[in-house]
Amino acid sequence: MPTHKSAEKALRQSISRNLRNKAVKSKVRTIIKKVETARDKTQAKTLLRQTFSLLDKAVKRNVIHFNQASRTKSRLTKLVNQLGISKA
Repeated sequence: MPTHKSAEKALRQSISRNLRNKAVKSKVRTIIKKVETARDKTQAKTLLRQTFSLLDKAVKRNVIHFNQASRTKSRLTKLVNQLGISKA
């Protein structure tokens, strides 16, 4: 346990930030799974828009790295664009 007042406050801040970051990451992972399991292309596109918004907010809050968000957006976009194509 911390012995100085400043260390106690830092611990409290760290715990609250950790909880906030966990919540944001959980939301992002959940909506990514929804996009990946979507069957309808129009539904997937609306979910994709929401996903982009959540990813951008997570980057802005320094929860995830910019490159990770960019990579995820690219992969999801590629996946949604392939929904209409039949695999022959």
